[in-house]
Amino acid sequence: MANVTVKVVVLVSGTGTLLQSLIDAVEAGDVDADVVAVVSDQESAPALTRARRHGIEAIAHPWAKGTDRAIWDAQLADIVAAFEPHLVASAGFMKLLGENFLSRFGGTTINTHPSLLPSFPGMRAARDALAAGVKVTGATVFLVDEGIDTGRILYQSAVEVLDDDDADKLHERIKTAERELLVRAVREWEPGEA
Repeated sequence: MANVTVKVVVLVSGTGTLLQSLIDAVEAGDVDADVVAVVSDQESAPALTRARRHGIEAIAHPWAKGTDRAIWDAQLADIVAAFEPHLVASAGFMKLLGENFLSRFGGTTINTHPSLLPSFPGMRAARDALAAGVKVTGATVFLVDEGIDTGRILYQSAVEVLDDDDADKLHERIKTAERELLVRAVREWEPGEA
């Protein structure tokens, strides 16, 4: 499928700096992709505003505590499916994708993570790296599966841990590497490859 513009739906929860790096790369012509929609589990996520500023459809799909998570997950899959994406990019999306979603998009959903997986999975990767005393950590892009940060690794980039690092400083440098890897992953994605 040479010369196919990759249609991407991006899942977000927060400010959208990863999303912005992808939008910038697409608008600069560095990536042959079309961000067709941005979906967030947070109604007030600044990433939704970023998307709208660039003319991208932005949809909030919050999960209400105490409601059926499987139903929410199936609804999320329906929202994404409506855009017929070649690729789903989880970019700072802070919810685990469930069985309903992965049964439809499991081979075409990527995620970024702020460590060199399989080291330091979970939500506190920079803090965990510092606590372990490692000298190098980094960023990973991987195919999402049912586990927590356990999918097939696609790309990694090392980030040195500096002597004066705290978790915030280290995480900011890792986020730079994550942005570069996300752009690379979308640039190199071949529709139908997974």
